[in-house]
Amino acid sequence: MPEHTTARASARRLLATELARLRSEAGLSLAAVADLTTFDRSYLHKLETGAKLGSLQVMAALDDVHGTDRHLQLLWELAKDDAFRDRYKRFMELERRASVRYEYAPSTIPGLLQTEAYARELLSAARPTDTQDVEEQVAARLGRQHLLHEGPAPLPFRALVDEAVLRRPTRDPATWRAQLDALLTAARHAHITLQVVPLSAGLHCLVGTSLTLLWLPDGTTVAYTESGYAGELTEDVGEVEKLRLAYDHVRDHALPPDRSVAFVRDLVEGLPDA
Repeated sequence: MPEHTTARASARRLLATELARLRSEAGLSLAAVADLTTFDRSYLHKLETGAKLGSLQVMAALDDVHGTDRHLQLLWELAKDDAFRDRYKRFMELERRASVRYEYAPSTIPGLLQTEAYARELLSAARPTDTQDVEEQVAARLGRQHLLHEGPAPLPFRALVDEAVLRRPTRDPATWRAQLDALLTAARHAHITLQVVPLSAGLHCLVGTSLTLLWLPDGTTVAYTESGYAGELTEDVGEVEKLRLAYDHVRDHALPPDRSVAFVRDLVEGLPDA
């Protein structure tokens, strides 16, 4: 088994094993732990078997029960990071097979529509001291953009972009102008639909959460959400349907494609001359 796969399995297994060990050594039943926290017995059992990863709040409560300072919270951070990488790898496998792709972007230009310079500034902000790592990630991000254009039939792609994204320029004015021009160029392709979600839409069900929906050739749909530094791949039919309805709700409040293009064009025309 490859080393990285072993590490992923070990982080989550170690957390589950520690939960069971600490409870056993304390002489507590699952029911007793449930009484000491706000979490029910069946949920705690799933944590101990590894069926559920839990949350930082759960681990903080269990650290309090066992008097283990931040031991379980730190193990959860490791398990969460490993699980995130695992889910994202699965997502990338699925996106290569997708026949239709929808996205909602609340804070940055969608990755498939980013220019190299925009991607570099964005990724540099997250890793300002690791130039090599940034360049590798820029190359990987740009390499995924072939998904929009390769194959006998281009991938239908609808991007809902929050107005806040378009009000947050890069540090370099030339980079920002080029990025907006790239959006306009992309929107000219028949298989790419760009819609702006105006700030006047107010609060809605996807505020602060990016969402990608992938329709697969077998007729199923999967969803990938990101919020802050956490990501979640959802394949459960019921949960995906909820996210599809959330996407439709946001789309109902977006500007139509022609007005969205005009909106971006007006932003470009309003930029200071280089």
